[in-house]
Amino acid sequence: MASGQGKDAAFLFDDEELSEMSGLKKGNDFVEVMCGCTSHRYGDAVGRLRVFASGDLEISCECTPGCQEDKLTPPAFEKHSGRETARKWKSNVWVMVKGDKVPLSKTVLLKYYNQASKGANGSHKGPNGRPCHRDEFVCCKRCNKERRFRLRTKEELRSYHDAVRNPNWNCSDLTFDRVTCDDEEERASRKVLRGCLRSPSCKGCTTCVCFGCDICRFSDCNCQTCVDFTRNSES
Repeated sequence: MASGQGKDAAFLFDDEELSEMSGLKKGNDFVEVMCGCTSHRYGDAVGRLRVFASGDLEISCECTPGCQEDKLTPPAFEKHSGRETARKWKSNVWVMVKGDKVPLSKTVLLKYYNQASKGANGSHKGPNGRPCHRDEFVCCKRCNKERRFRLRTKEELRSYHDAVRNPNWNCSDLTFDRVTCDDEEERASRKVLRGCLRSPSCKGCTTCVCFGCDICRFSDCNCQTCVDFTRNSES
């Protein structure tokens, strides 16, 4: 996530509200703490939860040394952990407070998430007031498997934009994840989680679907979509 225009992390929460939480870290526009989710079968899956003033919640999973799940929504992390009674992430995902596991619902960390849910008015703004772009998929022309593109930065958006325009795009062209045609495709139940701020299983709404902005349109691209956007912006 880019920083610079969002609410300063120092003012997201009072120091007293966070002082007893394990793994506390403050960035320019986020607060990060240790989190986890417990499965009766697999035990504790731990991760790092980032809380943004926009209401965004992102979890980088550390359940195993080689786990590459990053920027998960809490529901996706809950499911990834193997929690048997999923869909109650506010109660099942916990943080360590004074050495005890405390559900997110009983902490101050959901303050901005709850505010964003109540005040949703159709604008698709993410952290720093920038548009939110839901994850998209592109099909490999070689193995016919769909690969996920996480669209959080301008570089990721350009990679996706170029992939869509490439009639011969294949898995080896994916620059942000090391994926080959031999790797399994994501399960259908995982694909429905696209990063919408309103609902993890959203099928497309004004919050997560962007129809054109300055980070997903490119002035040096000669496709009609980018050309039209650039002309309209200059007029």
